[in-house]
Parts: sequence; C-alpha cells; structure tokens
Amino acid sequence: MRHALACATARRALWRLLWLIPGCAIAQVPAGDDLRARFASVVDQARGKMPDRPVYLLSTESGDRMQGDVYARVDRPYEGLRPVLVRAEDWCDILFLHLNTQYCRVTRTGEKVELVAGVGRKFDQPLADAYWLRFDYRVVRDAAADLEVDLQAPAGPLGTHDVLLVLEAAPLAPQQSMLHLRYSYAYGLAGRWAMQAYLATLARDKVGFTVIDQGTDGQPTYVGGVRGVLERNTMRYFLGIDTVLAAADLPAASRMSQSLLDWFDATERYPRQLHEIDRETYVQMKLREWHRQQTESPPGPAD
Repeated sequence: MRHALACATARRALWRLLWLIPGCAIAQVPAGDDLRARFASVVDQARGKMPDRPVYLLSTESGDRMQGDVYARVDRPYEGLRPVLVRAEDWCDILFLHLNTQYCRVTRTGEKVELVAGVGRKFDQPLADAYWLRFDYRVVRDAAADLEVDLQAPAGPLGTHDVLLVLEAAPLAPQQSMLHLRYSYAYGLAGRWAMQAYLATLARDKVGFTVIDQGTDGQPTYVGGVRGVLERNTMRYFLGIDTVLAAADLPAASRMSQSLLDWFDATERYPRQLHEIDRETYVQMKLREWHRQQTESPPGPAD
C-alpha cells in the first residue's frame, strides 16, 4: 500500500514538473493523463475548493486576459457524459441556463458549426436589444480516454474579445469522471471602461468565490472586481454543464423545464455570489425565452 501511494505521488510530481517546464515533452503525455495530473495538483493544493463538494475554482488575471478554471469530480460515468458533452445542441442548453443568455441556436454551414447566442440583461427584453456572440464549435478530441470541446467567439459583450470556453473530461473511476472547464476572454481599453462602469453600478456589491482575507468578525472577505465577475460566470457555466448532464436521461419534452429548476437551485447553494432573482421569476422568464427561441431565427453573420 505504501509503495503504491509513493508511486502515485511520484507520478503526480513528474506530471506537474513536465507541465511547468516550457517546451518539455508534456505533449507526449496522453491528454487524459495530462488532465489527471493537473487535477491531482489542484486537489493536492486544495486551492479554490468549494466547501460542499469536490469542485475547485481558480481565477487569474494576466495583462488584458482573464481566465477562470473549474476542476471537478462528478459522480457520473464517463461513457454516460461523453455523448452529451460533444453534442452542440446540448451546449446551447448549457449556455441558455445562464441568466444573461436569452437565446442560443446551433447553425451548420458545411462542416462549420456555430452556436449563436444572444445575451442581455436579467429581465425580458426584445432580441433586437441583445448582444450576439457567434461561437465556433469544435470537438477537438472524442475518445474513450478523454474528450475536449472548444467554443470560441471573436467578440463578446462589454468590449471583450477572444471569448473561449474549453471543456475537458476523462474517466476517473467506473462511476466517476473528471471535468475541467476553462472560461477566458481578453479586453482592451474600451472593455476596461465598460467593465469599470458595470462594477461601479450594477455589480458594486458583488463578490467572487476566492477568499482574500478575513474580517475582524472572522468572516471571509471575497475577491471582487473583474475577478469576481469572472468567477461568478465560470461557476454559472460549470453548474450549467452539471445540470444538463443530470437531465440527459429525462424525456426530451421535460428536459429544459427540469434543468431550469435544477440550475436555479444549484446557484442558490452560493447565494452570496450567485443570487440575483427569485426562482419563479427566473423560471417564467426563461420559459418565455425558450418558447421564443423555437420560433425566431438567429441573425445572419452580417446582422
């Protein structure tokens, strides 16, 4: 037993060393093993762990780029989640659960697959007032050992650009899988001004998940500002993935309505960070948007 533990520790240390050395032979490590190495490193350090589940949230700000990462162990077999996470329509459902996503439709032109998403405020508004993102959708890997799906949009709201969602998954045990979600974007001067205006008004009391200090009353002080915004949205997207996976075995007709209830309940586990509106308001708003989505076409590329 001790020998096995020592070997496992040595393998994790080697993987972490290879990961950190630029130009090293990390590319020769199978992608599933690479994910396991990063997952093991995050677990070992216990940074960003959610208090109620094996989910780890990390965030970084470097120059003009923001990045949030969620590593999670989920109690779902890999062979069960794999067909869901490589299907573009299921990714539209994931994006749609977010409060600000008012529309998402998959479009196909030849081999090119796009997710066209309209985002806006957290209340009913016409689609003409939405900001439209066009995600280039790619299944980078879809294998028995691991998978990777990339969504990339050249432009996003609030002056952001190069918006990227990357999902990796690999089997962990017969009934468990590892997930890694990376959400990142860049922003220039206009984006910085727009974000500062947002932080000074609508988001002035909002915080993220990372604890940066402790108050005199012993309560944690959470990160705010742009990292707080990033962390909240990264967690919302992860909870969308978890929710859609849970609903995959339901009859198609009831999948979305149940997902709305489950996603809202999942966000309410973190009310300090994620509470925005009450449950009934959220569900009724999203059901109206869902029905509208079935009948209205997305704008064309030049719209």
